[in-house]
Amino acid sequence: MIEEEQLLREIDVLRKILREKELQLKELRSEKQIVQSCGLNNEEITRFSRQILIPQIGVEGQLRLKHSSVLIVGAGGLGCPAALYLAGAGVGRIGIVDYDEVELSNLHRQLLYSEQNISEAKVVATTRVLNRLNSNINIIPYKIQLDSSNGLDIVRQYNIVLDTTDNVATRYLLNDACVLAGKPLVSGSALKFEGQLTVYNYGGPCYRCLFPKPPPPETVTNCGDGGVLGAAVGTIGVLQALEALKIVLRMPGVLSGRLLLFDAAETLFRNVKLRPRNPACSICGETPTIKGLIDYEQFCGAKANDKNPNLKLLEDVERISVTDYYELIYLKMKRHVLIDVRSPEEFEICGLRSSVNIPFTKIAKEDNKLLIKEEIAKVRYGDELVDVIVICRRGNDSQKAVKALKKSMNDASVNIRDIIGGLHAWAHYIDPTFPIY
Repeated sequence: MIEEEQLLREIDVLRKILREKELQLKELRSEKQIVQSCGLNNEEITRFSRQILIPQIGVEGQLRLKHSSVLIVGAGGLGCPAALYLAGAGVGRIGIVDYDEVELSNLHRQLLYSEQNISEAKVVATTRVLNRLNSNINIIPYKIQLDSSNGLDIVRQYNIVLDTTDNVATRYLLNDACVLAGKPLVSGSALKFEGQLTVYNYGGPCYRCLFPKPPPPETVTNCGDGGVLGAAVGTIGVLQALEALKIVLRMPGVLSGRLLLFDAAETLFRNVKLRPRNPACSICGETPTIKGLIDYEQFCGAKANDKNPNLKLLEDVERISVTDYYELIYLKMKRHVLIDVRSPEEFEICGLRSSVNIPFTKIAKEDNKLLIKEEIAKVRYGDELVDVIVICRRGNDSQKAVKALKKSMNDASVNIRDIIGGLHAWAHYIDPTFPIY
C-alpha cells in the first residue's frame, strides 16, 4: 500500500513537470511567431537568416519570396529538386502538378521519394515531404494531367511557372498558357549527361518564337528511352529553382533570351544567345492568331506524357504480335532472323534467344546491311520467303527500323516485320520472368 502511494506521488510530480514543459514550449512557439517591425516573425528570421544576409535579398527579398507563388508542372527528376529548393527558400505557395505514381525506376533521380512511396501519387508524397521541410508554406497538389481545359485556369493562379515535364505537347501547352496569362516560364530538360535551361516570356522570346512547329513524334526521345543520369537532371532542376528565385527577387541575369547548355560528362556550362522575340509569332507576336489553348496532342501528334508514345508507323501486315511470334518461332520452329535494334547497353541487360543486336541508329550502314544479308543466307531454304523480325524495347524504334530496312534492302524475298509492343509485351504476355526497364 505504501509503495502504491509513493508511486502515485511520483506520477503526480511527473505530470506537473510535463505541464510545465508544455507551457514553456507554447511560450517558445509564441515567441517565434512574434512579428517584428521588418515584417518577418522570429522563426522566419532564424530560418532564413543566411539568405537574408545576402545584399541582393535582405528582408525585402525574403518578404517577396514569402508572398510569391510558383507552379511546378511535373514532379519528376527536374521537379523534385526544384520543389525542394523553392520550399527551402521560403516561397509562400507552391503548386505541384503531376498525374503519375511513384515507380521503382524513378528512385535513382527523383530523390523526394523513397521505396516506401512506390505506387503512391507523386503529388501526395511531394506535399508530405515539402510540408515536413517547411510547415509554414502552402503546398497545393494537383493530381491531374494538364490539358487545354484546365491549364490556363491553373497557370493564372501563380506568379511563375516551371516546366519540368518530358514531352513536347505539354511544352507547347505551358508556353501558350504562360503567354496568355502573362507569366514567365522557366523551362528545363535533361537527357543522358546533358541538360538545357532557359526562361521564356520574360522580355525575350517564347517557345513558339523558336519552334513554331513541333518535331515529328518519332524523332523525340525522352529519358525513359534515352536514359538520364540522376545528378545531371538534378543539376538542371536546381538551376530552374534558382531562375525562379531570381525572377521573384527582381534580380538581373535571368536566362531570358539565352539557352544554358550543360555537359555533365565534361562539367561544362555554355550560354547560347537565342533569337529575339518573333513579331510574327502566332501566340506572342504583334497579330497573334492563337487566342486560347488548343488540342496539343493533335498539334504535336503525340501524347502529353512521357509514357510509351505507341507510334503507328507501319501497316498491320508489317507487324506481328508476341503471341503470334511465339507460336510461329517456338511452336512451329520457323527459321527466321531476329534483329534487336536497341542500344548495346540495353542489349547487355537482356535479350531474346538468337537475336542479333544492330542498333537502330546504325541499321542503315553498309556493314550492317551486309551482316543482315549474311544472317538471311544462314536461314534461307530454297525459294522460301525469309522472315526478318525486328524487336526493340516497346515497339517504336522497331517500326522505324522496318521502314529503313525495306527502303535500303528492297528485297521481295524477305518479309520484314516488327513485334508489336516489343520486349515489354514479351514480358507481359509470354515470359513474366523477363526483366522490364
